[in-house]
Amino acid sequence: MGRWSRIWLYSISDGVPKRSLVVALIVGTILNLINQGNVLVAGVRPNILKLFLTFAVPYVVATYGAVSYRLRAGSVGPVEDRR
Repeated sequence: MGRWSRIWLYSISDGVPKRSLVVALIVGTILNLINQGNVLVAGVRPNILKLFLTFAVPYVVATYGAVSYRLRAGSVGPVEDRR
């Protein structure tokens, strides 16, 4: 199996999407409150692109972390063997 096939399979398997979504919801909400809190409190329409990206970036980062770990763990062996 090719590298890109493994990356795709790892990114959609074993609960990775669900965990990444939870991370994105928590981190994205906090970041949106920090970055656009004044706009949200004032009742003004927030910047939709910023809103989307603030949730998308933590999702992508969490997925990248899970996939890179699995790629490394699969190519080296058990975590305990790495030194």
